[in-house]
Amino acid sequence: MSDDQPIIIVKRRKKPKHGHHGGAWKVAYADFVTAMMAFFLVMWILGVGSREQKAAIADYFKNPSMTAGSSMRAVPGVMGPGGPSSSMIKLGGSMDLPKGEGKDVRQATPGKSPTVDDVKLAQERDKARLDELRKDLNAALDRSQALAPFKDQLLLDITAEGLRIQIVDKQNRPMFDTGSATLKPYTVEILNELASFIDQVPNHISISGHTDSTPYSMTGGPAHYGNWELSADRANAARRALLDGGMPSEKVTRVVGLAEAVPFDRAHPDDPSNRRISIVVMTDEAAKAALQQEMQPRTVAPGVSLVASVGH
Repeated sequence: MSDDQPIIIVKRRKKPKHGHHGGAWKVAYADFVTAMMAFFLVMWILGVGSREQKAAIADYFKNPSMTAGSSMRAVPGVMGPGGPSSSMIKLGGSMDLPKGEGKDVRQATPGKSPTVDDVKLAQERDKARLDELRKDLNAALDRSQALAPFKDQLLLDITAEGLRIQIVDKQNRPMFDTGSATLKPYTVEILNELASFIDQVPNHISISGHTDSTPYSMTGGPAHYGNWELSADRANAARRALLDGGMPSEKVTRVVGLAEAVPFDRAHPDDPSNRRISIVVMTDEAAKAALQQEMQPRTVAPGVSLVASVGH
């Protein structure tokens, strides 16, 4: 080999070897598949589950404790222990309640008259319960496709007697057949839906029927049948529809017909909105007062006797 031959030097870069990936991607993929399966199951349950089952699932996630709650009202479909707290201040659920708290005033001190604080607390709970029911009804009106067309005919407000639910007539959408106490099919649907909500609270109800100022006369019927009789019959028809919707008859304290005596639109007494059904979910105090008025002992003046006459 000649000494003047060039020397060729070849440099080779060594590429760093990648570490072994292992099965990390498999774990991530398995987590993804599990999450998608869980999502599918949730959507399937929401699609096929009944209203009671959905309510029970929702109640469990509100308070999954094993201690029975003392909620101011029972959540529909509750099948076991748990439930939100009945305290006006504590919001941590039934586990935070001291022993004995959340009971009814009438049961808290048996044999003793309730104190002023007890009565005040009971009134506050009663008011909170009715206000919660009002919110639930408003939420139901917003999401219910069946009740959406009648949202402007359902009026909710809080009065001295309790939560008042008014179903008013519209010119092109009356609640009853003309001149009768026969409910329209959609009115029956509304009352059946309301029954499930009213039954969520232990409060009693009062039902009153109202007409407009137009004098009513039944063709071919008794001459004495007028707005008073018609409004009373319509209130009673509403009561029957609520019972058909699942509300127990014991909740009804009073059913009255007021004719045109209490107009909804005082400026226009003949307006269709004056024809309405008013359902009041009464406070405990109002319900007791209504019953006590009827249970007052009769006082008879001296020399006057009460004689019951029976027609033959």
